Amino acid sequence: MVIKPRIRGFICTTAHPQGCAENVRRQIDFVKSQGMSEGQSIKNVLVLGCSAGYGLASRVVSSFALGANTLGVSFEKEPAEEKTASAGWYNNIAFDQFAKEHGFYSRTINADAFADATRENVINIIKQEMDKIDLVVYSLASPVRQHPKDGLLYRSSIKPMESVLQIKTVHVEKGEVSEITLEPATEEEAKSTVAVMGGEDWEYWIDALAEADLLAEGAKTISYTYIGSRLTWPIYWDGTLGLAKADLDRASRAISEKLTTIGGKAQVAVLKAIVSQASAAIPVVPLYVALLFRVMKRMNLHEDCITHIYRLFATQLLDGVEQRLDDEGRIRMDDLELRPEVQKVVSQNWLKVTTENLDELGDLEGFRSDFLNIFGFGFDDIDYELDVDPKRIFDFG
Repeated sequence: MVIKPRIRGFICTTAHPQGCAENVRRQIDFVKSQGMSEGQSIKNVLVLGCSAGYGLASRVVSSFALGANTLGVSFEKEPAEEKTASAGWYNNIAFDQFAKEHGFYSRTINADAFADATRENVINIIKQEMDKIDLVVYSLASPVRQHPKDGLLYRSSIKPMESVLQIKTVHVEKGEVSEITLEPATEEEAKSTVAVMGGEDWEYWIDALAEADLLAEGAKTISYTYIGSRLTWPIYWDGTLGLAKADLDRASRAISEKLTTIGGKAQVAVLKAIVSQASAAIPVVPLYVALLFRVMKRMNLHEDCITHIYRLFATQLLDGVEQRLDDEGRIRMDDLELRPEVQKVVSQNWLKVTTENLDELGDLEGFRSDFLNIFGFGFDDIDYELDVDPKRIFDFG
């Protein structure tokens, strides 16, 4: 079949195998160009939510900058007749092959990371094939979670709390700026969002690894989050997402307390705004990101996913670095995004932006390009007119 992007709202329902491999390859090429960091204590890495975005980038940096062994967990859709797999499924295959070609241990588990059975499987694999884990990256971004204790299915709701919210947004395909109205979440929706996106599952993973004695002395674990500027706070800190993010902070403190016996530590890392499957689904974010990208690119401050995570590892996670922390102990990697000179222009443009001047004030084309790249589309060196078997595991080498 000839695979083309099929976009419905904020979702692309197709993915291109070779294009996804090219996306992974380019991230690897960037990290390789930076050189290896020798003599670091991070040798074995577990990435939960490894198939795309910041999780995938963390695997790339772990192996190709540190030479670490990586075990990844993600839940991706496999291909079927005349249907492509999810982008993450192709990404995982490509990463595993590239890593092994360079002599790095790499294994990916395609399973529900929220399930106890998956934890048991991962623990067995670590015992049989790896040494104790030095770094656990928690980067899950699922909208639903089946709780392993009560069996109930919880769904996240990205909504304001207490009052109706009216705020600007953009229709990415049409390029139309408008104002939307979001109804406040119910108490049940708020609780469900925390159950899916909060820190409980992160705790479950670290508890299971610690109980199995699979965390190395001085082991670190990090969970990724986003806070953003005041422009996005109505849908972040002041909404259901804010409750989940506060629960991540709680979990970070609780996990750190448990890890004191091995000199370990848990931290939340606040990252910059990027284009991802998750961020594209959040109202307001595409418009804010389009405005932000325009400003940061003009000021030569822009970072894509892989360059941002490389900077995180290089400046905040390696041995001997001085971390940039806020009052809650979070690692702040959104320092470039939140520079006053950046936010001043973004805030001014936010007030002025309309459908007619969006191309001048924002970088919607950059947003669209990044979005297509996630699914393996938009790369010049890929022939998208070729007949492709979506079920074939391509030789990406």
